[in-house]
Amino acid sequence: MKNKKIILPFVVITIIISALAISRLLPHPFNFSPIAALALFGGAHYRNRFAAYLIPLAALWVSDIFLNFAFFGSFVPFYEGAFFTYAAFALIVLLGSKALQKFSARNLLFSSLAASVIFFVVSNFGVWVSGTLYPLNATGFAACYAAAIPFFRNTLSGDLIYSFAIFYGYAFAQSRISILKTA
Repeated sequence: MKNKKIILPFVVITIIISALAISRLLPHPFNFSPIAALALFGGAHYRNRFAAYLIPLAALWVSDIFLNFAFFGSFVPFYEGAFFTYAAFALIVLLGSKALQKFSARNLLFSSLAASVIFFVVSNFGVWVSGTLYPLNATGFAACYAAAIPFFRNTLSGDLIYSFAIFYGYAFAQSRISILKTA
């Protein structure tokens, strides 16, 4: 019975993360997606730190493969700038594991907002530093971030909505299903 108490929450959390990753394949506005919520949730709920990073990042990678195929028309395991995107999400997992140790609406709001900013700063730095779209000078740096501002609203909205829905949905499930309380 003890193994079931450990395994079931792990499986449920993994299913939730997988469902969030798969939902990226559905039509949605640009940057309005569950990926920051997925990373925060994994960081906050997996007891095993290795799993907290591996499973969310692997789920993102698998969904990226499908999205890259749809966009490029061929198998692209890693796109230009993927290192920065995945580094941003690893930081978001870390944020979830630290800031959401004690769950509250305030902590979730702070974490979700911080996740949006982390993704914006790190991923756009990767776009700029690649040197293919913007010159590697102060003007190019400013232009890169300025061009990304219109997408930030959707990132912020998606991160907030998905984070609150997933965390409170799981908290509700924990209140109804006692075996999930061990997670």
